[in-house]
Parts: sequence; structure tokens; C-alpha cells
Amino acid sequence: MGSNFIRNVCRYETRLCVAYDQITAEAQSLTKHQHWRAYARFPSQFSKIKGPRTSSSHPWSFSSSTSSSSSSSSSSSPSYSKAGFVGWYLSKLESRPLITKSISSCLIYTAADLTSQMITLPPLGSFDTVRTLRMAAYGLLILGPSQHLWFNLLSKILPKTDLLTTLKKIIMGQTIYGPAITTIFFSYNAGLQGESGQEVVARLKRDLLPTFKSGVLFWPICDFFTFKFVPVHLQPLMNSSCSYVWTIYLTYMASLKKVGTN
Repeated sequence: MGSNFIRNVCRYETRLCVAYDQITAEAQSLTKHQHWRAYARFPSQFSKIKGPRTSSSHPWSFSSSTSSSSSSSSSSSPSYSKAGFVGWYLSKLESRPLITKSISSCLIYTAADLTSQMITLPPLGSFDTVRTLRMAAYGLLILGPSQHLWFNLLSKILPKTDLLTTLKKIIMGQTIYGPAITTIFFSYNAGLQGESGQEVVARLKRDLLPTFKSGVLFWPICDFFTFKFVPVHLQPLMNSSCSYVWTIYLTYMASLKKVGTN
């Protein structure tokens, strides 16, 4: 009995030793495999870490500075294109302000005249393309350049944006620019419609005063927001946007029949 028990214990001990050796060998092999994988990943990780250091640790390297400057310039140059139409429009305002503002006024006046004709068009009537072209030419050749010059002049004379300065700009617009540009508008349209000098004067006597009265109720509110909150280079666009509603009324007044001279 005793000898058998000792033999069984020895067998179990031998099996435990063999199992322990197997487990130890497998553990060592796994450890070596993990170390090898870490070593295999090390060059790529080292290159990721090393890349920015090499570009910044060589101040005399012209290639690195050139590549960094080109990448920064390439990332900054298409800022307007990434912004879409608004960015493109703002870039045109900076590069060619007069042409951009004139074309903007032309498009707004064209849309306003078409809207006015749609409102007053009889059921079987047709659009007056000559009238629309006349309004488009007015926005392109007269209103756009005059807005550019007027708002730049006001920004130089009255550069502040406080409440008192804004009120001064509104008063100057209602007493100087507004009456002048409205008189030019009616005279321009009447002259292109073939009216004589006396007929143009009669039209001005009939239409100017009602237009001024209506403008006093409309333009001071638009001018307040324009002069108070809008930058100078965008003020003509804001003014033209307000002119869309106002031009519908103006084109209607300009399309009225001429005054009889009798």
C-alpha cells in the first residue's frame, strides 16, 4: 500500500512538472512573439514621431520651409472657394468693387422690374422686354456706380457708426442722394421712352413728390440698419437689396403714362 501510494504521488508530480514546463515554454514563446510584433511596429511608429521633428529641427532646410509655406498658402488661398458663392462674391468685391456692385444693381433692378410687371400684367398681356432692359441698364450704368461713390464718401466724411453719426447719414441720404437719384431715374426713363423736355418736367412735377413721401416712410429704416450694422463694402449690396422692394414701386411709377401737355 505504502509503495503504491508513493508511486502514484511520483507519477502525479512528474505530470505536474511536465505540465508546468509546457506552460512555461508556451508563455515564453508568446512573450517573444509579442516582442517581435512590437519591434515590427516600432519603425512605423518611430517614423510618425520622427517626421514632425525632422521638419522642425532643421531651420536651415529650405525644402522643409518651402513645403510648409506652400501647404499653408494652399490651405489659405482657396478659403473663398470653400465658402461657396458668398466667398466668391466677397472676393470679387475686394478685387473689382465697382464692377461687382454695378452688376449686382443691374440684376436686382432686372428682377424688380420683372416682379413689377408680373404684378401689374393683365391676363393676356406680355412682358415688356425693352422696359426690363432699360431698368437693367440703369442699375448697371447709373445706380451701381453712384452707390459705390456715395457710400465710400459717407464712410470718409462720417466714419463712425454711433447713433448720432448714423442719423446724420440718414438725413444726408434723404436730402441729397435720394432726391438726386430719383430725379435721374424718372428723367432717364422718360427720356428713353421718347418724352420731350416739357413732358419730362411735367412727369417730375407729378411723380416726384408722391415718391419722396413714400420714400420717407421706407428708406430711413433701411438706411439705419445699413449704416449701423453693415460694413462699408457691403452697404451698396444691402441698399440694392432694399431697392428690390422699392424698385417695384419705382418701375410702376415710371411706367405710368406721360402727362398731357394740354
